Amino acid sequence: MQNIPPANGPVVGTGVPARSGAPARRVLVVDDDPTVAEVVAGYLDRAGYGVERADDGPAALERFAAHRPDLVVLDLMLPGMDGFEVCRRMRAQGPVPVIMLTARGDEDDRILGLETGADDYVTKPFSPRELVLRVDSVLRRAATGPAAGGPLAPFGGAGLVLDPAARSATRDGTVLALTLREFDLLAFFLRHPGQVFTREELMREVWGWDFGDLSTVTVHVRRLRGKVEADPARPCLIRTVWGVGYRLDLRGGTAQDTGTGTP
Repeated sequence: MQNIPPANGPVVGTGVPARSGAPARRVLVVDDDPTVAEVVAGYLDRAGYGVERADDGPAALERFAAHRPDLVVLDLMLPGMDGFEVCRRMRAQGPVPVIMLTARGDEDDRILGLETGADDYVTKPFSPRELVLRVDSVLRRAATGPAAGGPLAPFGGAGLVLDPAARSATRDGTVLALTLREFDLLAFFLRHPGQVFTREELMREVWGWDFGDLSTVTVHVRRLRGKVEADPARPCLIRTVWGVGYRLDLRGGTAQDTGTGTP
């Protein structure tokens, strides 16, 4: 692995401190490269996290089942069972934030990682300090809910009901299996119905980042449509405003009124 500094010196990152007297937040690092795993674990440890390591898919699933972590840092290119399959099997056991590591710069791999359920990805070679900041961001969002804030009482519209306290969502009484970011994205839209947001604005307001690959937003909108729309190919709730971004239309409608297609 290139461009990964040794795990010494101060770590830049705010961390997500545990409550007084509570154990540190736990991160499972899954990577078959011992150097990468050691450096990442070292940075996370000094940022205040409890860290476990696994070097392949079966070992990762065993540790995940035995001691459910608060977050998983998961390498895509694992021997035998790749990170996509590991992520799917973890998701089948219960929700957990996942940050995927990939040595590939290919956009299809990054998008597939997000579509598998990863909350974020980092492309190798990467800065361990940036990875710690990403871990901070994902865990903080998991602990506090959407950046837009708002009441903890259930709210919604158009048959959608979100319970921020329980982080659960239903449509017409049916439970929706949403990832962390999907829940936050839907909550943000529901709190701002009728308003148009660019992908940059959604990245900042929902992810809390002023930087990042905007395809992350596109993929999450597509996945969210697949779970809340009657016909995801002709979305009537989360509409594309061509040349601008997206808006939530609680009136429903019969098809997109701003163009064709569903990017």
